[in-house]
Amino acid sequence: MRVCVIGGGAAGAMNAIMLAREGVSVTLIEKNEKIGKKLYITGKGRCNLTNDCDSDTLFAHVVRGEKYLRSALYSFTPRDTMSFFEAAGLPLVVERGNRVFPASQKSSDVIKALVNELKRCGVCVKYNCVVKDINATEQGFIITTDNSVCEDISFDKVVVATGGISYPSTGSTGDGYDFAKKFGHTVVEPKQALAPILVAENVAPLQGISLKNVRLDAVNAQGAVVAGKFGELMFTNRGLSGPVALTLSSYVNRLSGVKLSLDLKPSLDEKQLENRMLRDFEERKNQDVKNVTRALLPERLNTYVLRQANISESKKVNSVTREERARLVKTIKNLTFNMTGLAPFAEAVVTSGGVSLKDLAPSGESKLQKGLYFIGETVDVDALTGGFNLQIAFSTAAACARDIIKRA
Repeated sequence: MRVCVIGGGAAGAMNAIMLAREGVSVTLIEKNEKIGKKLYITGKGRCNLTNDCDSDTLFAHVVRGEKYLRSALYSFTPRDTMSFFEAAGLPLVVERGNRVFPASQKSSDVIKALVNELKRCGVCVKYNCVVKDINATEQGFIITTDNSVCEDISFDKVVVATGGISYPSTGSTGDGYDFAKKFGHTVVEPKQALAPILVAENVAPLQGISLKNVRLDAVNAQGAVVAGKFGELMFTNRGLSGPVALTLSSYVNRLSGVKLSLDLKPSLDEKQLENRMLRDFEERKNQDVKNVTRALLPERLNTYVLRQANISESKKVNSVTREERARLVKTIKNLTFNMTGLAPFAEAVVTSGGVSLKDLAPSGESKLQKGLYFIGETVDVDALTGGFNLQIAFSTAAACARDIIKRA
């Protein structure tokens, strides 16, 4: 049996290796000069391979496609991913939040491990080769590329692992969506996921401020909280970033009219915060209010919050009214922003959307064209940060390989 795997990212490389290990003749076609170009930049260059967690935690971090992914994730678990790479000679370490990294802290070592396995298993890898067309025949598939060296090759099965459209500079330009549409598949509109959130308010003066232990809630147009996250946040010149903002982006990327509520002191309720403020005011009653509230907030954020509460920075503490104090407390506990959108795909960690799950079997095989498979980020599945998206890539690759081998 001859199988063509299109795309040498995490899912494609894993799939090719698993097939070749079972004696399948595999050709891996990669448009770049090397495989794993997106892997190279993941985890800030350290490559968070997976998350060493139980199944409940794993599924809780899946945003879209949880039911579809159950079979794949149960059959190839985070432990299986770890065993795969350790057997390939890559030592691993588990860090905070059960995040798994190469012990060297270098994503390049992850790619080297995959390249070595591809060579060892005899996978034919064709670099700098762009697939232009896939045609189904009675015997299988004909792959046409832009490279005369590998033009019009015949295969029994084809696996599309071309990724989404986030970080397009790595080669993820949505090629798989075009292939899917050609065969009649529905493609759910791609949206940015795990991306900075853009807001209507002018937050440029806050750019670079990083906060720990804050809570950010997303409220929809009907006033219901659709998602909330406690942790770290950072201001950009256009909006909010950092772990809590990136997480919320995956839940609001298909909504409009979203408001963001930032609680700067979630460990204190309004009464406790007011009491803390009263003590500070009593001790420094003759000072400007900005000099007193600076004990609660970073300087630039302090100035911004006072303006939002409509309190003059230079107002003396002893002249701050009860109403102004209450307004300041509410502003600190509920600093509101109006979401206008998300940062572009070039800044999004993953793509939400892709080939509709209704058109695919759990193995990734098309229900519309036998022998054609879609795996990884090309499919309408995505998860939160922490190694979960790469685990989805590896698990869907494994599910696809098992199905092909079983049929062979």
